Amino acid sequence: MQKLKTGDDVIVLTGKSNGQRGKIKKVIREKNRVVVEGLNMMKKHVRPNPQAGIQGGIVEKEAPMDISNVALFNPKTGKADKVGFKVQEDGKRVRIFKSNGELVD
Repeated sequence: MQKLKTGDDVIVLTGKSNGQRGKIKKVIREKNRVVVEGLNMMKKHVRPNPQAGIQGGIVEKEAPMDISNVALFNPKTGKADKVGFKVQEDGKRVRIFKSNGELVD
């Protein structure tokens, strides 16, 4: 089971988007990177392609950032929090916040 998943609300710990919050759009496990919605924006020059209907120009898009630079946001405390795992009575593993033991999902 992974600690961060698509759709999780995270807060950025370092970098140019430090302190900002957003939702995870994509998790790239092989490279230990995440794409956070609206954060770590970069400009990309795109060549026009009339067959695909692409106009071309300079496009802003989210760039992947290292997974260690983000932490799960705890709505109860309003701060970043570490994630742990707990096995329930029925044998199912669930994610919990380390600070207060509350369930993430």
